[in-house]
Amino acid sequence: MRGAPEARAAVTGLGCVTALGKTPADTWSNICLGHSARAPLTVIETEGCRVREGAQAELPELEGLNARTLSRLSRASRLALPAARDALHQAGLLDEHGRSKLLRLDICASTTACGMEKGEEFLRGIWTGRTGGQAARVRHYQAQQQIREMQQFFSFAGPSMIVANACAGGGNAIGHAADLIRSGLADVVLAGGYEALCELVFAGFDCLQSLAPEQCRPFDKGRNGLMLGEGAAFLVLESEESARRRGAEILGLVTGYGHGTDKGHLTQPSQDGAPLEAAMRMALQDAQTAAGEIGYVNAHGTGTPLNDRAEALAFARIFDDTGARLSSTKAAIGHTLGAAGAIEAVLCLLALRSGQIPPQINLQDPEPLVADALARTGEHAEMKTAMSINLGFGGSTAALVFAQL
Repeated sequence: MRGAPEARAAVTGLGCVTALGKTPADTWSNICLGHSARAPLTVIETEGCRVREGAQAELPELEGLNARTLSRLSRASRLALPAARDALHQAGLLDEHGRSKLLRLDICASTTACGMEKGEEFLRGIWTGRTGGQAARVRHYQAQQQIREMQQFFSFAGPSMIVANACAGGGNAIGHAADLIRSGLADVVLAGGYEALCELVFAGFDCLQSLAPEQCRPFDKGRNGLMLGEGAAFLVLESEESARRRGAEILGLVTGYGHGTDKGHLTQPSQDGAPLEAAMRMALQDAQTAAGEIGYVNAHGTGTPLNDRAEALAFARIFDDTGARLSSTKAAIGHTLGAAGAIEAVLCLLALRSGQIPPQINLQDPEPLVADALARTGEHAEMKTAMSINLGFGGSTAALVFAQL
């Protein structure tokens, strides 16, 4: 039985793996304490790069898989599977053997690099004449393989959608999943994103000189680049009717979704912030929520000169004098590209549930447009709604509004 038209999209499960924790609770605790995961990278080769640090995650355990099977999994799957497992478990959708209670489960996931390290291993095999295992490396590189491994690991089937919408993909994946719920096309959707560090992406950003040589400082006048990270996050979204029928705890609601495309430049957001502002206003209208009701905004906040200025302009036009608090958690856990919007959605929901506000760390000289709104360590507030915003190469924008039940 499918949800009724315009059903509310409820969140009944959360899971995330970041460089600051293997679980949502660990990540949340470290972020609220103002910690940063920045450290020298060991999982990829950085020799010759201008910057050699980032936010590297520790892989969680995956019970029930032997060493050979684990060795075949991409790092992306090693991040995605535990995040999905925790979300499904919290939602009450796994049996005592860790298998899905649902035979059909829709997936809406975002990634940019897929299992890129498998592709890099393939190329090394060509260069060195190593032919063994090459077919497996190609197979495990593709994003559909990671989704297939998720379906196999949890024993379910169903439609899957992979959103390759650059750094806005995680937000778009959750927004699309919420649309499926609200339109009655699905009762339950596993939505999120995953991203593993790989040499191609890291070297690419390094060549663009987009990486911060020291600490990443979003919304600081002296900001000079982003910090790449890795991680995964998944949410179980379902109709409110489905959640109540199952007796599942509702952790929050996805009430608004806005998106668009900034056609101005391949890698730079429009400097007047207008396309992002439009997506944010679309999300607020969709949620039937006034700007003054938003307690916290998790910004895209990469720490690059052009991104943060555009965001600051858009934020100031919408939230000036509303008291909304603002921060970018990428200074703590890094920019996780296709996983960013999903991880930040989890953080918004945890902020609503706890009343804690993630601080803006590494500030020295705040951007004047948003200086008074930037959250400091230890802030608390009673909030009913929060917003997460993301931008991506190619002009993609995404904005989500979350609410307490």
